[in-house]
Amino acid sequence: MSVAEKTRPAGKPRGTARPREREPRITDEHGRRVSGWELALRYLLLLGVLALTIGPFLWQLSTSLKGPTEDIFSSPPKFLPSDPTLHNYERVADTIPVWDYALNSLKVAAANVVTNCVGAALAGYALARLRYRGRRVATLVFILAMLVPVEGIIIAQFTTMRELGLNNTLIGVVLPGCISSLNVLLMRNAFLNVPYEIEEAAFVDGANVWQRFYRIALPAVKGTLAVVAIFAFMGAWDDFLWPLIVLSDPSKFTLTIGLNYLHGTFANDERLVAAGTIIAVAPLIVLFACLQRYFFRGVGEGAVKG
Repeated sequence: MSVAEKTRPAGKPRGTARPREREPRITDEHGRRVSGWELALRYLLLLGVLALTIGPFLWQLSTSLKGPTEDIFSSPPKFLPSDPTLHNYERVADTIPVWDYALNSLKVAAANVVTNCVGAALAGYALARLRYRGRRVATLVFILAMLVPVEGIIIAQFTTMRELGLNNTLIGVVLPGCISSLNVLLMRNAFLNVPYEIEEAAFVDGANVWQRFYRIALPAVKGTLAVVAIFAFMGAWDDFLWPLIVLSDPSKFTLTIGLNYLHGTFANDERLVAAGTIIAVAPLIVLFACLQRYFFRGVGEGAVKG
Protein backbone atom coordinates (compact mmCIF):
# COMPACT_ATOMS: atom_id res chain seq x y z
CA MET A 1 0.00 0.00 0.00
CA SER A 2 1.41 3.37 -1.01
CA VAL A 3 1.80 6.36 1.26
CA ALA A 4 -0.97 8.22 -0.57
CA GLU A 5 -3.39 5.33 -0.01
CA LYS A 6 -2.50 5.27 3.68
CA THR A 7 -3.16 8.95 4.17
CA ARG A 8 -6.46 9.03 2.18
CA PRO A 9 -9.45 9.34 4.57
CA ALA A 10 -11.55 6.23 4.91
CA GLY A 11 -14.97 6.14 3.35
CA LYS A 12 -14.06 8.34 0.35
CA PRO A 13 -13.24 6.30 -2.73
CA ARG A 14 -10.55 7.39 -5.12
CA GLY A 15 -11.60 9.89 -7.76
CA THR A 16 -14.68 11.23 -5.93
CA ALA A 17 -15.41 14.79 -7.12
CA ARG A 18 -16.66 17.55 -4.90
CA PRO A 19 -20.40 18.19 -5.10
CA ARG A 20 -21.26 21.14 -7.30
CA GLU A 21 -22.83 24.10 -5.57
CA ARG A 22 -26.41 24.76 -6.61
CA GLU A 23 -26.69 27.80 -8.78
CA PRO A 24 -29.06 30.44 -7.39
CA ARG A 25 -32.24 30.75 -9.36
CA ILE A 26 -34.92 33.42 -9.45
CA THR A 27 -38.47 32.38 -8.65
CA ASP A 28 -41.80 34.18 -8.46
CA GLU A 29 -44.24 34.25 -5.53
CA HIS A 30 -45.49 30.76 -6.44
CA GLY A 31 -42.01 29.20 -6.52
CA ARG A 32 -41.95 28.96 -10.33
CA ARG A 33 -38.59 29.59 -11.93
CA VAL A 34 -38.35 32.87 -13.88
CA SER A 35 -36.17 32.91 -16.95
CA GLY A 36 -33.80 35.75 -17.76
CA TRP A 37 -35.78 37.18 -20.67
CA GLU A 38 -38.99 37.12 -18.63
CA LEU A 39 -37.29 38.96 -15.79
CA ALA A 40 -35.90 41.55 -18.21
CA LEU A 41 -39.38 42.03 -19.72
CA ARG A 42 -40.88 42.60 -16.27
CA TYR A 43 -38.29 45.24 -15.45
CA LEU A 44 -38.89 46.97 -18.78
CA LEU A 45 -42.63 47.12 -18.07
CA LEU A 46 -41.96 48.47 -14.57
CA LEU A 47 -39.66 51.14 -15.99
CA GLY A 48 -42.34 52.08 -18.53
CA VAL A 49 -44.97 52.44 -15.81
CA LEU A 50 -42.51 54.44 -13.70
CA ALA A 51 -41.84 56.81 -16.60
CA LEU A 52 -45.58 57.35 -17.18
CA THR A 53 -46.31 58.06 -13.50
CA ILE A 54 -43.20 59.92 -12.34
CA GLY A 55 -42.31 61.58 -15.66
CA PRO A 56 -44.98 64.34 -15.57
CA PHE A 57 -44.11 65.25 -11.98
CA LEU A 58 -40.39 65.46 -12.79
CA TRP A 59 -41.18 67.61 -15.81
CA GLN A 60 -43.26 70.01 -13.70
CA LEU A 61 -40.52 70.16 -11.08
CA SER A 62 -37.92 70.90 -13.75
CA THR A 63 -40.12 73.57 -15.34
CA SER A 64 -40.71 75.28 -11.99
CA LEU A 65 -36.94 75.62 -11.47
CA LYS A 66 -36.14 77.09 -14.90
CA GLY A 67 -35.45 80.77 -15.32
CA PRO A 68 -37.27 83.13 -17.71
CA THR A 69 -34.49 82.99 -20.31
CA GLU A 70 -34.39 79.18 -20.52
CA ASP A 71 -36.44 77.46 -23.20
CA ILE A 72 -38.85 74.95 -21.64
CA PHE A 73 -40.03 73.62 -25.01
CA SER A 74 -36.64 72.67 -26.40
CA SER A 75 -36.26 69.53 -28.49
CA PRO A 76 -35.08 67.15 -27.15
CA PRO A 77 -36.49 68.23 -23.78
CA LYS A 78 -34.08 69.03 -20.97
CA PHE A 79 -35.05 67.77 -17.52
CA LEU A 80 -32.16 69.40 -15.72
CA PRO A 81 -32.33 73.23 -15.63
CA SER A 82 -29.12 74.94 -16.63
CA ASP A 83 -29.56 77.68 -14.03
CA PRO A 84 -32.00 76.52 -11.27
CA THR A 85 -33.93 79.24 -9.49
CA LEU A 86 -36.71 79.55 -6.90
CA HIS A 87 -37.96 82.84 -8.30
CA ASN A 88 -41.04 81.18 -9.80
CA TYR A 89 -42.23 80.15 -6.33
CA GLU A 90 -41.81 83.74 -5.12
CA ARG A 91 -43.88 84.94 -8.08
CA VAL A 92 -46.67 82.51 -7.18
CA ALA A 93 -46.79 83.94 -3.65
CA ASP A 94 -46.83 87.49 -5.10
CA THR A 95 -49.60 86.67 -7.58
CA ILE A 96 -52.06 84.93 -5.24
CA PRO A 97 -52.19 84.47 -1.44
CA VAL A 98 -51.00 80.90 -1.88
CA TRP A 99 -50.08 80.34 1.76
CA ASP A 100 -53.54 81.46 2.94
CA TYR A 101 -55.10 79.06 0.45
CA ALA A 102 -52.76 76.31 1.61
CA LEU A 103 -53.77 76.96 5.22
CA ASN A 104 -57.45 76.64 4.30
CA SER A 105 -56.74 73.38 2.49
CA LEU A 106 -54.78 72.13 5.48
CA LYS A 107 -57.70 72.89 7.81
CA VAL A 108 -60.13 71.04 5.55
CA ALA A 109 -57.79 68.08 5.04
CA ALA A 110 -56.96 67.77 8.76
CA ALA A 111 -60.64 67.84 9.71
CA ASN A 112 -61.39 65.29 7.00
CA VAL A 113 -58.67 62.96 8.31
CA VAL A 114 -59.92 63.16 11.91
CA THR A 115 -63.58 62.61 11.03
CA ASN A 116 -62.84 59.77 8.64
CA CYS A 117 -60.47 57.96 11.01
CA VAL A 118 -62.85 58.23 13.96
CA GLY A 119 -66.09 57.67 12.07
CA ALA A 120 -64.82 54.91 9.78
CA ALA A 121 -63.21 53.07 12.70
CA LEU A 122 -66.40 53.15 14.77
CA ALA A 123 -68.64 52.18 11.87
CA GLY A 124 -66.25 49.47 10.66
CA TYR A 125 -66.03 47.95 14.12
CA ALA A 126 -69.82 47.96 14.45
CA LEU A 127 -70.20 46.20 11.10
CA ALA A 128 -67.51 43.63 11.84
CA ARG A 129 -67.93 42.79 15.52
CA LEU A 130 -71.30 43.84 16.93
CA ARG A 131 -74.31 41.57 16.57
CA TYR A 132 -77.58 43.32 15.76
CA ARG A 133 -80.48 43.06 13.38
CA GLY A 134 -79.89 44.61 9.97
CA ARG A 135 -76.09 44.45 10.05
CA ARG A 136 -75.85 42.92 6.57
CA VAL A 137 -78.28 45.48 5.20
CA ALA A 138 -76.14 48.27 6.65
CA THR A 139 -73.05 46.78 4.99
CA LEU A 140 -74.92 46.62 1.68
CA VAL A 141 -75.90 50.28 2.04
CA PHE A 142 -72.24 51.30 2.36
CA ILE A 143 -71.37 49.22 -0.71
CA LEU A 144 -74.16 50.82 -2.73
CA ALA A 145 -73.06 54.28 -1.59
CA MET A 146 -69.75 53.71 -3.35
CA LEU A 147 -71.59 53.24 -6.66
CA VAL A 148 -73.30 56.65 -6.53
CA PRO A 149 -71.31 59.27 -8.50
CA VAL A 150 -70.57 62.51 -6.70
CA GLU A 151 -71.96 64.55 -9.58
CA GLY A 152 -75.36 62.91 -9.09
CA ILE A 153 -75.80 64.17 -5.52
CA ILE A 154 -73.80 67.38 -5.54
CA ILE A 155 -76.88 69.60 -6.07
CA ALA A 156 -78.61 67.93 -3.11
CA GLN A 157 -75.49 68.47 -1.00
CA PHE A 158 -75.37 72.15 -1.93
CA THR A 159 -79.05 72.59 -1.07
CA THR A 160 -78.50 70.87 2.27
CA MET A 161 -75.54 73.10 3.14
CA ARG A 162 -77.57 76.18 2.23
CA GLU A 163 -80.50 75.11 4.41
CA LEU A 164 -78.12 74.48 7.32
CA GLY A 165 -76.52 77.89 6.91
CA LEU A 166 -73.12 76.35 6.15
CA ASN A 167 -72.81 77.73 2.65
CA ASN A 168 -69.53 79.59 2.01
CA THR A 169 -67.85 78.04 5.09
CA LEU A 170 -65.05 75.55 5.50
CA ILE A 171 -67.38 73.39 7.60
CA GLY A 172 -69.61 73.11 4.56
CA VAL A 173 -66.62 71.88 2.57
CA VAL A 174 -65.76 69.22 5.17
CA LEU A 175 -69.19 67.92 6.10
CA PRO A 176 -70.22 65.94 2.95
CA GLY A 177 -66.98 63.94 2.94
CA CYS A 178 -66.43 63.58 6.68
CA ILE A 179 -67.03 59.79 6.51
CA SER A 180 -66.36 57.88 3.29
CA SER A 181 -68.08 54.57 2.57
CA LEU A 182 -64.84 53.17 1.15
CA ASN A 183 -62.99 53.92 4.38
CA VAL A 184 -65.76 52.27 6.41
CA LEU A 185 -65.48 49.08 4.36
CA LEU A 186 -61.69 49.12 4.66
CA MET A 187 -61.92 49.31 8.43
CA ARG A 188 -64.59 46.61 8.49
CA ASN A 189 -62.37 44.17 6.60
CA ALA A 190 -59.43 45.02 8.83
CA PHE A 191 -61.42 44.34 12.00
CA LEU A 192 -62.66 41.05 10.54
CA ASN A 193 -59.04 39.90 10.25
CA VAL A 194 -58.42 40.44 13.96
CA PRO A 195 -58.75 37.05 15.77
CA TYR A 196 -62.04 36.99 17.62
CA GLU A 197 -60.55 34.87 20.42
CA ILE A 198 -58.57 37.88 21.67
CA GLU A 199 -61.72 39.88 22.22
CA GLU A 200 -63.42 36.89 23.82
CA ALA A 201 -60.59 36.67 26.34
CA ALA A 202 -60.96 40.39 27.08
CA PHE A 203 -64.72 39.94 27.48
CA VAL A 204 -64.13 37.16 30.02
CA ASP A 205 -61.80 39.52 31.92
CA GLY A 206 -64.63 42.06 32.15
CA ALA A 207 -63.81 44.47 29.30
CA ASN A 208 -66.80 46.25 27.83
CA VAL A 209 -67.27 46.97 24.14
CA TRP A 210 -65.51 50.36 24.26
CA GLN A 211 -62.50 48.90 26.01
CA ARG A 212 -62.29 46.04 23.51
CA PHE A 213 -62.49 48.52 20.65
CA TYR A 214 -59.95 51.01 21.99
CA ARG A 215 -57.42 48.70 23.66
CA ILE A 216 -57.53 45.56 21.51
CA ALA A 217 -59.11 46.02 18.09
CA LEU A 218 -57.90 49.52 17.19
CA PRO A 219 -54.16 48.94 17.88
CA ALA A 220 -54.30 45.82 15.68
CA VAL A 221 -55.42 47.79 12.60
CA LYS A 222 -53.08 50.78 12.74
CA GLY A 223 -51.92 50.06 9.20
CA THR A 224 -55.44 50.32 7.76
CA LEU A 225 -56.01 53.45 9.83
CA ALA A 226 -52.98 54.97 8.11
CA VAL A 227 -54.46 54.03 4.72
CA VAL A 228 -57.72 55.76 5.69
CA ALA A 229 -55.79 58.85 6.79
CA ILE A 230 -53.89 59.02 3.49
CA PHE A 231 -57.03 58.55 1.39
CA ALA A 232 -58.93 61.15 3.42
CA PHE A 233 -56.13 63.71 3.21
CA MET A 234 -55.65 63.22 -0.51
CA GLY A 235 -59.37 63.41 -1.22
CA ALA A 236 -59.79 66.66 0.70
CA TRP A 237 -56.56 68.27 -0.47
CA ASP A 238 -57.13 67.54 -4.18
CA ASP A 239 -60.88 68.24 -4.25
CA PHE A 240 -61.77 71.02 -6.67
CA LEU A 241 -65.42 70.74 -7.73
CA TRP A 242 -67.15 70.81 -4.32
CA PRO A 243 -65.14 73.73 -2.82
CA LEU A 244 -65.68 75.64 -6.07
CA ILE A 245 -69.46 75.23 -5.69
CA VAL A 246 -69.88 75.85 -1.97
CA LEU A 247 -67.34 78.69 -1.52
CA SER A 248 -67.76 82.21 -2.85
CA ASP A 249 -65.53 84.27 -0.54
CA PRO A 250 -61.97 84.44 -1.98
CA SER A 251 -60.49 84.57 1.52
CA LYS A 252 -61.87 81.06 2.18
CA PHE A 253 -60.71 79.46 -1.07
CA THR A 254 -58.73 76.24 -0.86
CA LEU A 255 -55.45 75.77 -2.69
CA THR A 256 -56.91 73.96 -5.69
CA ILE A 257 -59.32 76.83 -6.38
CA GLY A 258 -56.65 79.48 -5.81
CA LEU A 259 -54.23 77.85 -8.23
CA ASN A 260 -56.92 78.03 -10.90
CA TYR A 261 -56.20 81.77 -11.13
CA LEU A 262 -52.71 80.94 -12.37
CA HIS A 263 -54.17 79.01 -15.29
CA GLY A 264 -56.60 81.77 -16.19
CA THR A 265 -54.48 84.88 -15.82
CA PHE A 266 -51.06 83.48 -16.67
CA ALA A 267 -51.93 80.72 -19.10
CA ASN A 268 -48.78 81.34 -21.17
CA ASP A 269 -46.39 81.27 -18.20
CA GLU A 270 -45.89 77.55 -17.69
CA ARG A 271 -43.17 78.15 -15.11
CA LEU A 272 -45.64 79.83 -12.76
CA VAL A 273 -48.22 77.10 -13.22
CA ALA A 274 -45.59 74.41 -12.60
CA ALA A 275 -44.44 76.11 -9.39
CA GLY A 276 -48.02 76.24 -8.11
CA THR A 277 -48.50 72.57 -8.97
CA ILE A 278 -45.41 71.56 -6.98
CA ILE A 279 -46.63 73.59 -3.99
CA ALA A 280 -49.91 71.66 -4.11
CA VAL A 281 -48.28 68.23 -4.50
CA ALA A 282 -45.50 68.61 -1.92
CA PRO A 283 -47.66 67.99 1.21
CA LEU A 284 -49.00 64.75 -0.29
CA ILE A 285 -45.48 63.48 -0.87
CA VAL A 286 -44.45 64.36 2.69
CA LEU A 287 -47.52 62.65 4.13
CA PHE A 288 -46.97 59.45 2.16
CA ALA A 289 -43.27 59.40 3.03
CA CYS A 290 -44.14 59.57 6.74
CA LEU A 291 -46.88 56.89 6.60
CA GLN A 292 -45.65 54.57 3.86
CA ARG A 293 -44.64 51.70 6.15
CA TYR A 294 -48.09 51.75 7.74
CA PHE A 295 -49.72 52.14 4.33
CA PHE A 296 -48.32 48.94 2.82
CA ARG A 297 -49.06 47.00 5.99
CA GLY A 298 -52.60 48.35 6.02
CA VAL A 299 -53.27 47.22 2.46
CA GLY A 300 -52.68 43.65 3.61
CA GLU A 301 -54.79 44.08 6.74
CA GLY A 302 -57.93 45.07 4.90
CA ALA A 303 -57.42 43.18 1.66
CA VAL A 304 -59.21 39.91 2.43
CA LYS A 305 -61.66 38.69 4.98
CA GLY A 306 -60.07 36.58 7.70
